[in-house]
Amino acid sequence: MSTPETGDPITPKQGLPVVAVVIGALFFIGLVGLMLYGVVRSGDADRDVLPSALIGKPAPDFVLPILHDPTISFGADRLRGAPYLLNVWGSWCAACRDEHPVLTKFAETRRVRVVGYNWKDEPADALRWLEQFGNPFFVVLADYEGRYALDWGVAGAPETFLVDGSGIVRWKHTGPLTDEVVASQLLPVLEKVEQAR
Repeated sequence: MSTPETGDPITPKQGLPVVAVVIGALFFIGLVGLMLYGVVRSGDADRDVLPSALIGKPAPDFVLPILHDPTISFGADRLRGAPYLLNVWGSWCAACRDEHPVLTKFAETRRVRVVGYNWKDEPADALRWLEQFGNPFFVVLADYEGRYALDWGVAGAPETFLVDGSGIVRWKHTGPLTDEVVASQLLPVLEKVEQAR
């Protein structure tokens, strides 16, 4: 068994190279920055909202029964020629109840037709809901199975779309409409749509 001789030099252990320290520090700073961005963004009400792929594209075509008379079908072609606001709602949707007074107040301005899109609802429940809270809609379409909701990219209720007179989707809001959303988002886009007519 050989043992090191007492006269052999012992090599000292070397630390991390400077490049590795710099890369580690930059990574740490980037991670802290990303965390700070997440904290700041968590206070943003629209942080979970993805922009609609339909903005600037033709609204999906549909033919649906009218809630108040299912023997009558109503198609997208009947809405062309003037802008409309399509509001996705259901009697089962608590947030729809919260937004209803705001939607009603907006509909009373008669600036644009407000179309109700009753989604995956029982007709009797939807009719009872409208009787209880009021019907601000120009027409209420019933999509019992949610067949056309996929085409619109609907993930939940309420969702609201502004479609211009040419049938192009100009704006989408996910979640309940509020007075602030109407004033700061919907009305400016609606003014542009009206000026383009």
